[in-house]
Amino acid sequence: MKTHRIGIIMNGVTGRMGTNQHLLRSIDAIIKQGGVKVSPTETIMPDPVLVGRNETKLKALIEKTSVEKFTTDLDSVMNDPSYEIYFDAQSTLRRFDAVKQAAAAGKHVYCEKPTAIKTEDAYELYKICRDAGVKNGVVQDKLWLPGLVKFMRLKENGFFGDIMSVRGEFGYWVFEGHTVPPQRPSWNYRKEDGGGMVVDMLCHWRYVIDNLFGPVKSVSTLASTHIPERIDEAGKPYKCTADDSAYSTFELENGVVCHFNSSWNVRVRRDDLLTMQVDGTKGSAIVGLRDCWIQHYGNTPRPVWNPDIPQPIDFYAGWSKVPEQETYDNAFKIQWEMFLRHVVLDEPWHYNLLEGAKGVQLAELGLQSSEERRWVEVPELKP
Repeated sequence: MKTHRIGIIMNGVTGRMGTNQHLLRSIDAIIKQGGVKVSPTETIMPDPVLVGRNETKLKALIEKTSVEKFTTDLDSVMNDPSYEIYFDAQSTLRRFDAVKQAAAAGKHVYCEKPTAIKTEDAYELYKICRDAGVKNGVVQDKLWLPGLVKFMRLKENGFFGDIMSVRGEFGYWVFEGHTVPPQRPSWNYRKEDGGGMVVDMLCHWRYVIDNLFGPVKSVSTLASTHIPERIDEAGKPYKCTADDSAYSTFELENGVVCHFNSSWNVRVRRDDLLTMQVDGTKGSAIVGLRDCWIQHYGNTPRPVWNPDIPQPIDFYAGWSKVPEQETYDNAFKIQWEMFLRHVVLDEPWHYNLLEGAKGVQLAELGLQSSEERRWVEVPELKP
């Protein structure tokens, strides 16, 4: 058996996403399954080192995983040629300098999104990696969620006819902390620390929309801070300086209209924390994180407006749940395996730092739209 052992610097994995999705459910899971099998006689085996500022947290992760190495000295592993990939899951404001350092050291770069707060910085990171000749990627995990994969299969088979519109609802109630403890970190609600719903979620909506429905042409967003004060990790009140809700409409180049409500102040009465209703000339779908429900033209009811009588139609009854036709692995793990194959085998790869810059661009233009109360065009970011 030929094994490609590839060293990975994993920086910032003591945070929630870094620990759960990237370490436990991706890299550690890949190691435990015997690596990424590329043929009956060939595998790619990650060889990670965990990097962070808190030695106690790093040791705790070592104890619960198959990873054996950690350090609080980033420079020491950046200069070690046995590590070919640098992965960054730090807070956004720390990412620019670390990625720049990694590219200068000749490391291939893979990082969480948003890759920066400003478009010029995100685009600069792409150019730095491009000019350094290192492979690079940004996490775009939602593309491999089971619900979205089911949608793509329907689209590939012509189920929708011509898609006309998309209505997305994302969010849930995040407790403020005055009585019930909050379930998100306080920096999410401070603009000066890189927080905000627009910065967080419009990066997601950019790659979801671009890949599922078509390139974004223009954006209109209203960003709001509905809850002015929350309680931080030390139990102290703080002022919320970042938006906690975003109401966005996107016009696509192909004429499709997408609208996404994103909020941490909404109580959920829908099928999942994220749902998208996709309406086409021949059929519609409700797309969730894991499930997908469909209604074709042939079984679309014919309602008549009459509010003076009880509604005679059960509108839920006419939808069918798409069956499980494939095996669905963890979305983060799938993309990690793709990136490892890209680095080792030079397989095609679309999700580079230019795509990350596009997400930052849409978020920045969304904030501009909100501030100026107008539609904003989305110019092309060229390779």
